[in-house]
Amino acid sequence: MRYIVITGGVVSGLGKGITASSIALLLKTVGYTVTAIKIDPYINIDAGTMSPFEHGECYVLKDGGEVDLDLGNYERFININLTSDHNITTGKVYQRVIRKERNGNYLGKTVQIIPHVTNEIQDWIYRVSQIPVDDKIPEFCIIEVGGTVGDMETGPFIESIRQMSLNESHQFCFAHVSLLLENGGELKTKPTQQSMATLRSLGITPNFLILRTPDNPSSDLIQKLSIQCHIPRTHIILNTNVPNIYYVPHVFIQQQLLEKICNTFGIPLNPRWEESFGSYYNLLTHFRYINDDSPANVSRGIRVTIAGKYVNMPDTYLSIIRAIDHASFHLRVKTEIQWLDCDDVNDTTINPKYTDVVIIPGGFGYRGIEGKINVARQCREMNIPMLGICLGMQVMIAEIFRANGVDDASSREWNEHTLNPVIDLLPNQDGELGGTMRLGNYTTAIRPDTNTYNYYKTIETVERHRHRYEFNNDYRTRLESFGMNISGINEKDSLVEIVEISSHPFYIGCQFHPEYSSKNNCPHPLFIGLLHSFMNGL
Repeated sequence: MRYIVITGGVVSGLGKGITASSIALLLKTVGYTVTAIKIDPYINIDAGTMSPFEHGECYVLKDGGEVDLDLGNYERFININLTSDHNITTGKVYQRVIRKERNGNYLGKTVQIIPHVTNEIQDWIYRVSQIPVDDKIPEFCIIEVGGTVGDMETGPFIESIRQMSLNESHQFCFAHVSLLLENGGELKTKPTQQSMATLRSLGITPNFLILRTPDNPSSDLIQKLSIQCHIPRTHIILNTNVPNIYYVPHVFIQQQLLEKICNTFGIPLNPRWEESFGSYYNLLTHFRYINDDSPANVSRGIRVTIAGKYVNMPDTYLSIIRAIDHASFHLRVKTEIQWLDCDDVNDTTINPKYTDVVIIPGGFGYRGIEGKINVARQCREMNIPMLGICLGMQVMIAEIFRANGVDDASSREWNEHTLNPVIDLLPNQDGELGGTMRLGNYTTAIRPDTNTYNYYKTIETVERHRHRYEFNNDYRTRLESFGMNISGINEKDSLVEIVEISSHPFYIGCQFHPEYSSKNNCPHPLFIGLLHSFMNGL
């Protein structure tokens, strides 16, 4: 197995995940089978109970794993499906070690970080790296270590990887992502030098230094870093600021990073790699075409309003943003995202002059609910295309009941004393919060005589879920009598999965999260349909 380990220095949030995803994409494009692991050093078992304000989006995998958002980047870039075990946390590791200790697996030994915890981490990495991808054992495993080197929390993981790198049955390549700070118009290298020194003191000498920088640094500065950081000048890769993440692989191509990685492992590069990259170059060329205000199918971008309650934290809705991108690539249109705080909605907030389509995303709790219901009403009444996701679908249902005289229609999540709980708690959802929701892939049967079918063009879809509340089946007949059709059902559990108003240009709500299964080269049909519905109205 060949491992490429991505570490970070100076500050967190440098784009290690996009760096890892871009390298994985380049390797896959030239024919290698690639998998990815994200190490998160927090003690939480997973990201399921973490606040979006602290951690951004909780991404959901097909097996129901609630994981770090970077696994979404991996899946989208390299078009693979990962498992919850591909996200390693301190909590998971210690849970496993303590369970073994309680079972007597350590034969009376004093359980310590070295060797017991570090061995557990190594075993975990090796086991997960062998999980087949596209029915093949991976040839490369990208490992992203969360946080920054020198953090107390990352210590056991760095030590475990150091020990693994001494095993001759593995091959390792280390890439350190660091930031060149700008001060008074001058780029400062000292923090990068110190983070590299810290990493070397922990027993790892990186093969590559990848620099996040607003501008191209001078040749003298690169030479200084090469000397001080003990790394060849040709292995210092610049990751300068670009218009969007889809340019990053091309930035790496221009600096021959893929060839240099292959040389590090002593393996050949596919001689037809330029031809292999043709499809990706086409994607980049298209995005420049859209992004540079060149003539497109519309004279301006489609204005997509996302009505949520974490609008100051766009990472909370990262997969939705990416799914919008994917649909815009497919349709060759520009998009412009507008953020609407649902605590600030009034009866005239949604104006067709400034809003083309609307998305009400998922969420939890009662805060902002009345604002979301108001948004749904305005979109319904003014024929503005709208997609409701998870909580968004529940909001659409509550709104149409209220519009038809059921004034207290609500969810038990928002009002546990409501007399009309059109949204109610699913069975077995009143225990622990972590990992107990309806999570992961479930099958939805789609009615053929619906708008939803026109977008999917299939009578069945498998989608990812993350919810604790569900439409109350006692209200099915009344819902359809109000003009909202049930277009998708989980037949096994008789759960409503998709609703729509067929006479509306686009008014669809889904209980699942379509954004989680949208890929760079395979946009989700509901996002395509949402954007296309506005284009049809031009």
